[in-house]
Amino acid sequence: MNFRKTFLFTLFTLLILPAMGQVSFGQPEKINDGWKFFLGDASEAQAPAFNDNKWKNIDLPHDWSVRGQLSPTLASATGYLPGGIGWYRKVLNIPRDKQDEKVYLYFEGVYNRSEVFINGHSLGKRPNGYISFMYDATPYIKYGEDNLIAVRVDHSQSADSRWYTGSGIYRNVWAVYAHPVHIAQWGVYAYPKSVSKNQATISVQVELENSTAEKANLTINNELLSPEGKVIARNSKKLALPANGSNKMAVDLKVSNPKLWSIDTPDLYQLKTTVTRDGKVIDQTVTTTGIRSLTFDPNKGFALNGKWMKVKGVCLHHDAGVLGSAVPRDVWKRRLLTLKQVGCNAIRTSHNPQAPDLYSLCDELGLLVMNEAYDEWEFPKRKWLEGWNVGTPGFQGNYDFFEEWGEKDLADMVRRDRNHISIFAWSIGNEVDYPNDPYSHPVLGGEKSGGFTQASYGGYNPDAPDAMRLGAIAKRLVAVVKKYDTSRPTTAGLAGVAMSNETEYPGAVDIAGYNYTESFYIKDHEKYPNRVIFGSENRHELAAWKAVRDNEHIFGQFLWTGIDYLGESGRWPSRGFYSGLLDFGGFIKPRGYFRQSIWTDTPMAYLGTYPTPGKGSRSQMKDVWSQLDAANEKNYEEKVPSMDAWSIWNYEEGQSIRVVCYTNAAKARLELNGKEVGKLQDYNDNTGIIYWDIPYQPGKLEVIGLDKDNQEVSRYAIRSSKRPYALTIERIEKQISKDKGLAQVLVQVVDEDGLPVMLSDNEITCQIVGPARLLGMEAGNNEDMTDYTDNVQRVFHGHILTYLQATGEAGQFKLRFTSPWLKPVEATIDIY
Repeated sequence: MNFRKTFLFTLFTLLILPAMGQVSFGQPEKINDGWKFFLGDASEAQAPAFNDNKWKNIDLPHDWSVRGQLSPTLASATGYLPGGIGWYRKVLNIPRDKQDEKVYLYFEGVYNRSEVFINGHSLGKRPNGYISFMYDATPYIKYGEDNLIAVRVDHSQSADSRWYTGSGIYRNVWAVYAHPVHIAQWGVYAYPKSVSKNQATISVQVELENSTAEKANLTINNELLSPEGKVIARNSKKLALPANGSNKMAVDLKVSNPKLWSIDTPDLYQLKTTVTRDGKVIDQTVTTTGIRSLTFDPNKGFALNGKWMKVKGVCLHHDAGVLGSAVPRDVWKRRLLTLKQVGCNAIRTSHNPQAPDLYSLCDELGLLVMNEAYDEWEFPKRKWLEGWNVGTPGFQGNYDFFEEWGEKDLADMVRRDRNHISIFAWSIGNEVDYPNDPYSHPVLGGEKSGGFTQASYGGYNPDAPDAMRLGAIAKRLVAVVKKYDTSRPTTAGLAGVAMSNETEYPGAVDIAGYNYTESFYIKDHEKYPNRVIFGSENRHELAAWKAVRDNEHIFGQFLWTGIDYLGESGRWPSRGFYSGLLDFGGFIKPRGYFRQSIWTDTPMAYLGTYPTPGKGSRSQMKDVWSQLDAANEKNYEEKVPSMDAWSIWNYEEGQSIRVVCYTNAAKARLELNGKEVGKLQDYNDNTGIIYWDIPYQPGKLEVIGLDKDNQEVSRYAIRSSKRPYALTIERIEKQISKDKGLAQVLVQVVDEDGLPVMLSDNEITCQIVGPARLLGMEAGNNEDMTDYTDNVQRVFHGHILTYLQATGEAGQFKLRFTSPWLKPVEATIDIY
């Protein structure tokens, strides 16, 4: 029996044409502007005659929770932010010349339990807040007149998630105009029959729908364009559609000498699909595509295009700090590029489908994606209300609609996203097998249960749901995935591997993800020799990575987490979970540089500092202690070098300071003001950190990384700063588009010599003059519980990021940043 699982395929993503939603048919038009919003329930607000004059004017995407009042009385699970019920209304004029066309409304995501109305008529309800959905509004459209769209959003179960979700219409909305005979929603799908260095054979499927009372005889043309824009393959095929029915066609396209998509060379092709009837074009779409192969092997791990590699992944939630869940594409692009900079080559969409922009960016930038559907199935998990893993939990959730919607939601996720080349696996769930949360099994508490590194809430509980149910549900969900895509493996993040091994759950998926259970990697490989194993959720310590690096059969890991996120907060004050490689603003944290030192080959070095353990009081290191996350407090006390040391060189003269170096050099030495103060040390493969304890003296502290032959390969320096003196702009866009273009402006506090003042916490005010609006100011401080959207915020580590968005007019706008006693800074951004 051959246990190697090879998945070769080409995946097609949907190109936004200039304004195209990812529905794969018709003429989509984005309708984000000019909405009315009311926070609260309103009787008969779906009626066209309802008076909404006092409602707030907004543009989409919109997240009302992040703009709400933070309060310690709200759930820590969702970042101490409110939920509630909200209504949205928009008047949309449908031109009279569209009267022979169908009209659809497409929502990329509404959190949650939404109902959509057109001219007072309900089009439907969709409880899942992460799934994209579409309604046919044609029967109720008034052509040549104004039409009223109303959306009711019910997030009154505000603590229904273990992390921050946001509330409202937080993704794009589209009106789609289409001929009555058109390509079906998500109806273009492509995959390879074979891929080699010299040739690829791509099978393309196109599904079409006919809503007329007549049979339709069509011609379907498919043209494949190379990355250079040259047509390299084409096919024309006839297809008959029955009246009020649908049909599919399939065709093979051959590509000679294909350019394979990879992490380093994410080459993309384009597929143009055109539908004609009686020689007239009635529908067309363009889909971005790439060609590559995936191989999974229980003994060798994972290969991309036949090259064995380690997956260096991170888990990502969908918020962006001050922006909440309404995150512009440019913010994600900057974040993903920064993750690649520290060595990341994959992301896991924990624990739900994310915005279409994210997948398109991963296609373009070269990042693998593990696309995940659920965090809970038929029963709720604990939701912490008073701080992470403390107090009495709540049990709100999304489980109540799983039986009715679970399979459809999963099918829609796969159909929407299956053409993204970056996606290399489908995850049907995360930690749904968490021991006693809610499932239980007699193995708990027994000898076989050893190895759990998370709380299992006691031994076997016969009154809890039987864990044996997991296998049957998993098989059902896997069948849904396979119905729509057989080119990728299915997987799941297993929390209770010891318990799940007693069920059919691990065997139901193609590859098995292990959460925080590195101790099972070897023994389960021996016990289940045909199982492909990887780390689906892992801590940041070097030991967890070495369990991947040093075991050929473990193909990778996904760190928890890639970027700090709102929710799963500790006790107040705490905005969210603070274990990211990047902070809320998308800036590299010390542990991000630590990760870069073990995940990248490009020579690098970094220096961080803190008082030597046992040599200084807590009060002496107050400013530094806040930088070390709670997870490393124990390490600090045990004198283990920290991966969370910031680049600060300001202490009391003579104070003993621990200087830590994260580097991929073979060895390193330390200099202070040009003199050696730390002897040459070899790289420490036990901790991944080189360190020295030295007495503090002001000046320039510098580390020099050397190779095995003692040749310099890297250098990094930090300097003592004086008191805050001025504000400077370290990053700014020179120009942005008038169509919601985004500027991400970084302001830094510096001393009189222009050196960054890392310890400053000055209050900054942002003033704007011109056609732009402030979306928020993000400093990355997890303990700052002030209004996220106010124009007055304190810096953290001496800097703050400001998000500014154009409001639709060309020209320019002026920025001015001020702070008491500091020299202000101004800038101008052009809008085109």
